[in-house]
Amino acid sequence: MAKIETVLVVGGGVAGLATAAALHRHGFSAELVERQPSWQALGAGFLVQANGMRALRSLGLAANVENAGTVVRRWQFFDDQGDMLSETDLAALWGDVGPCIGIERVKLQSALLAGVTEVRTRLGTSVISLVQGSGRASVGFSDGSARDYDLVVGADGIKSTVRALALTATSPNYLGAMNWRSIAPIHPAGLAGLQMFLGQSCVFGMVPLGAGRTYGFAYVALPRLHDAPEGRLGRLRNRFATFGARVQEYLDALERDDQVICSAMEWMESETWHSGRVVLVGDAAHASSPMMGQGGCMAMEDACVLAEELRAATTVEDGLDSYVSRRKPRANWVQQQSIALADIVTGPSVVRNAALRERGRQAMQTRFGPLVPPP
Repeated sequence: MAKIETVLVVGGGVAGLATAAALHRHGFSAELVERQPSWQALGAGFLVQANGMRALRSLGLAANVENAGTVVRRWQFFDDQGDMLSETDLAALWGDVGPCIGIERVKLQSALLAGVTEVRTRLGTSVISLVQGSGRASVGFSDGSARDYDLVVGADGIKSTVRALALTATSPNYLGAMNWRSIAPIHPAGLAGLQMFLGQSCVFGMVPLGAGRTYGFAYVALPRLHDAPEGRLGRLRNRFATFGARVQEYLDALERDDQVICSAMEWMESETWHSGRVVLVGDAAHASSPMMGQGGCMAMEDACVLAEELRAATTVEDGLDSYVSRRKPRANWVQQQSIALADIVTGPSVVRNAALRERGRQAMQTRFGPLVPPP
């Protein structure tokens, strides 16, 4: 076991909570800081796919997530009017790895918080400086405090402060698409799993969350823009006004602009995931297109593998090298396949629809198959 007496985990999202829980479970003394003043689940809905559930099961948190969400059994592609193009049975795809669970972000966060009840956490605290030397990392915080750590884990997302301070100032890359996300108090008729409706250079997707609620996401290929909150719902409805009845039923169930979150889709390619006593996990290291829905699941896997490798290693350096060796090929695969899928679903409708009808199920197996074995 690597000699690590103090670990700082920066970020209280999915990556940070899972990492702190994994480190604690493997016997490391972890501390977590989160810049938000309260536990805020940024986003709307979430699909925890089977590989993510496997990671949560190893942390003793899977049951919490299953109880708070609903099982999603199918992944279906439709054209914009609702004619099915392909369908994948997720139980057949993942085998005995586990179920796929649709869950609200706030409920997922609550489930993950159960894993850090014995971890020291500080809210409303951000990292403002990080200097390495003599096998330690000296960290300065926004509240004026400072402390030395044996290891600092950057789990602070695609715009990671830890990455910028310790590894690289490289900025995320724009994917060429905007995303609108929401949760509607409705379960549209015929919603039988994750469903993606494909138009010209745009996608509207829905995921059941249980309790009569549904997560909706709209992905549109276009130049980066600022979509002001005022009037946002009306503009979203206009963008998808030609789509079929199920999409209209969902959009009609939304009532306010503030129910819709809008953001630019970005990805991060970082050649270096660790330097000295600093390491990155989740989106801080390898953010990708959301089209495979694997961002959070990759972060959960990162958390478990990092803790396992540090536990097995005799030095911190060896543990970090082994973590990167295990994780990088898998994360790179997800990045590449997510971008490829985004290009396909927003490509020319005639070609795309024909391809999905002919080999959509096979393509899903090819894309997700490498994630079925344990990381």
